[in-house]
Amino acid sequence: MLTTDLVRTDRETPFGRMHSRSVGTPRDGVAEVVLVQGIGVADYLVPGLRALGTWTRAHLVELPGFSGSGEPPHDLDVVEFGDALVAWLAAAGLDRVVLVGHSGGTQVAARAAVRHPPGVRGLVLASPTVDPAFRSLGGVLRAWYRNHRREPPDLDEVHRPERQRAGMRRVLHAVRASLADPLEDVVTDVPVPVLVLHGAQDLLCTEEWARSLCRLARDGRFESLPGAHSFPWTHPAAWSAPVRRFAERGG
Repeated sequence: MLTTDLVRTDRETPFGRMHSRSVGTPRDGVAEVVLVQGIGVADYLVPGLRALGTWTRAHLVELPGFSGSGEPPHDLDVVEFGDALVAWLAAAGLDRVVLVGHSGGTQVAARAAVRHPPGVRGLVLASPTVDPAFRSLGGVLRAWYRNHRREPPDLDEVHRPERQRAGMRRVLHAVRASLADPLEDVVTDVPVPVLVLHGAQDLLCTEEWARSLCRLARDGRFESLPGAHSFPWTHPAAWSAPVRRFAERGG
């Protein structure tokens, strides 16, 4: 995967050094996009990042302990990951942004949005986790396996180096932290508009769950997209249009 067009930045936060990749140009009247990685992996979001970068500047933020970021002071829970994202936003000094979380990143982005950091105009929950239907370690692993059969084989090759770098212990800790942080209890307190994106073939996040989050939000909307759980990898252009409309509203 070519990454020569991405601008790489490291910022120090109280939770450790945080790496990000950015692409695109800021545009008047359009919020920038801050994309939060899934559990343990970020590279698979680069195609989706590039699609977003065709109409604004988009940033892929990597959480402490994962991908290209540094070591955290201790294993973080979802609230602390959210606080780390808020610290990254403060260090970046962006004026108007939409937070976009994918999979486990939705919980982190929601926790950050609840803090109401300056400049955050909206929250996108793409393939949100963890669906109550699968909210146990065994349940979520079984759902992941069923969904995995609908994902392309090359996705495993993309994930493998990052998972090896993080280590299985840290990845499992992050999974357990996600299971312990119900997103439905957080989204009701999000003070900005919320867009929920659901892959029509997703077996890890049900449509019923995704629509329920939309209803719980103070200002929620829902869109169905092609693909399974990892649609930003398989259908990066498909999520660009709804996120663009949302970011233009927030701009």
